Amino acid sequence: MRVSVHFDSFFRELTGCENTAAALAEGTTLSALHGFLIKRFPKLAAHRDATAMTVGLMRQKEEYRLREGDEVRLAPGNRP
Repeated sequence: MRVSVHFDSFFRELTGCENTAAALAEGTTLSALHGFLIKRFPKLAAHRDATAMTVGLMRQKEEYRLREGDEVRLAPGNRP
């Protein structure tokens, strides 16, 4: 499945881009996506515990299972 990822605030500077796409296995969790993004963009690792993640317009917990076409947004903030 494919999801799009958007970076807000200084995360754009850390990654060098505003957005990216990820090809993932069905049922991948938001936490697993975050780990994948940290491997791809290592500078995100220092902010792992201070990253708010939304899918669409809703803030989601790490256990959220992604679906084909989801739009994920990473921004500085606290996790739910």
